[in-house]
Amino acid sequence: MTTLETRSLYHCFGGIQGYYQHPSTIIGLPMRFSVYQPPQTEQQRVPVLFFLAGLTCTEETFMIKAGAQRYAAELGLMLVTMDTSPRQTGIPGETDAWDFGAGAGFYLDATAEPWARHYRMESYVTQELRNIIVERFPADPNRIGIFGHSMGGHGALTLALRYPELFRSVSAFAPICAPMRCPWGQKAFSHYLGENQQNWQQYDTTALLQAGHRVPDLLIDQGFNDQFLTTQLFPEALEQACGDAGQPLTLRYHQGYDHSYYFISTFVGEHLKYHREQLG
Repeated sequence: MTTLETRSLYHCFGGIQGYYQHPSTIIGLPMRFSVYQPPQTEQQRVPVLFFLAGLTCTEETFMIKAGAQRYAAELGLMLVTMDTSPRQTGIPGETDAWDFGAGAGFYLDATAEPWARHYRMESYVTQELRNIIVERFPADPNRIGIFGHSMGGHGALTLALRYPELFRSVSAFAPICAPMRCPWGQKAFSHYLGENQQNWQQYDTTALLQAGHRVPDLLIDQGFNDQFLTTQLFPEALEQACGDAGQPLTLRYHQGYDHSYYFISTFVGEHLKYHREQLG
């Protein structure tokens, strides 16, 4: 069984906020994650919601900034979030840029060297971390949802589309909807996956929808004042792809809101209620 180090625990809205570290066999290095256990876990297993954070974030960012624990305690939802990449791999240039390498794993399994050995966030989330949560925490394995922000929104959408047997609900805040078309995605994919763009399609939400992947429902919130709206996110491409595919989509634009956690914290309660309804 995986050795799990408890780094810290905090009482929060009647539940427990915990931060953990373990030696990851998939990543090949120590990985950190955090879990909020609502008070209902004292009596029963509860539905679980994985949150994938954005560029530069860690396993702490969402838990500290989003204000989600209040809603999770009311709804009986366990919250799980993880670091956004491996750390201290020794790969040259890993920390040179804020939008690539450390803190920017893009929730994919790299196939190009030197990234392929450690940058395997897709398998980490869907296999190793999921198994830890189900085996070591009072989580209901049949009621797991996923959501995320920006790079993590991209991750949530692609993983939900590719692993419908694992994730029964999905939503996102300001996701990178068409990474093959934007500078962030092109930079990450070319380094992690190589130059053959056919290999990129499995990690592009619009391409996955065009290829026939579906989820039962999809909720997206996007701020009109998001500084990355027109250069990196392309929600209009997602809207077009969903329309063409017949994929149910609720895409909500919000005047005045930007890309920050002020935006996320405003609507996170609605997302948790949405997932609670979807997960039953």
